[in-house]
Amino acid sequence: MAAPRENKPPVGKLVKAETIAAGFHTDIQRALLPSSGPPRLVGILATNSGPSETYAEFTKRTCEGLGVDFVLKRIGAALKSTEGATGDEPDITVEDAIIEANEDESIDGIMVYYPIFGGSQDHYLQQVVSPYKDVEGLHVKFHYNLYHNIRHIQPASLSLPISKTPAQEASRPSKDDTIPGGMVRSILPCTPLAVVKCLEHTGVYNSVLDYGDRAYGRIVTVINRSEVVGRPLAALLANDGARVYSVDIDSIQEYTKRPSPKLYHPHHVVHPTNKTLQECLAISDVVISAVPSLDYKVKTEWLKEGCVCVNVSSEKNFEKDVREKASIYIPAVGKMTIMMLVRNLLRLCHYQDLLHAQPILESN
Repeated sequence: MAAPRENKPPVGKLVKAETIAAGFHTDIQRALLPSSGPPRLVGILATNSGPSETYAEFTKRTCEGLGVDFVLKRIGAALKSTEGATGDEPDITVEDAIIEANEDESIDGIMVYYPIFGGSQDHYLQQVVSPYKDVEGLHVKFHYNLYHNIRHIQPASLSLPISKTPAQEASRPSKDDTIPGGMVRSILPCTPLAVVKCLEHTGVYNSVLDYGDRAYGRIVTVINRSEVVGRPLAALLANDGARVYSVDIDSIQEYTKRPSPKLYHPHHVVHPTNKTLQECLAISDVVISAVPSLDYKVKTEWLKEGCVCVNVSSEKNFEKDVREKASIYIPAVGKMTIMMLVRNLLRLCHYQDLLHAQPILESN
């Protein structure tokens, strides 16, 4: 029988996402030029889920504080009289609402509060959202870019099949993050990007190294391999040079980046591993958990001394004494996620400006 641990005072630092988000808040306000009018974001809420409702209201307050025109559209189970929300006829579908927003030229961005139906049905709805209005970066066009480490695109390429993307996109990422002429950054999913920005802030990323390799030498465990958060986050970190263990309910995978002269964009590759979760945690410099369950807890005793821990789920996935082992603990990333969402909205507005200034690429 293991001896009980002593109750030691926490030594790790508690870092709140709102502190990290403050700098982005200032940058976004500077970018919102009064002369061009506020961008408009529509949120589509089709569920009466408590977390989705809270997220929607939080998005509304944040957007209003920044000067973004936010419209919350409730349909289906979420349809009720609420100040600041629009009401549609009860039989309108989520797909109808998305298509309507796609076609409305006054709307710059669309976000849908998931889960609604779950599984493949929600994945289908993510593809219905126009990539030119997808503030969450969940469209297959953006996921393809993320998984292939394509960081810069020509906006017009979003109108083409993936196999028809311009040859200019095949240039290797620059060492200093310089954007090639006529190109823009590809949109990344909000929550994975928020986590990356938190890790940059806490020094996990080494700014001395070349851009694209600044997580080199770090070992990271990401718990939960969802297509919205866990898998894209693991890929982002591996594409930045980290060795990542992606943990799901039935398997653990290892993500690494192996540069090859045959690849224009060296990107992550996935390997099976026989390591257990405990073995992964024992060697991980960073542990990120996004398990949507009140019952799931990462054992503090399994953590590497001095690691960085990030809780993504609305439920707390770490034990209360996590700071006895972790040097830094970030208990939530929601406020950073909203900042990344609004930043994506501004980038989509920039896409539209470039499209109006340049001819659309031919598809053949």
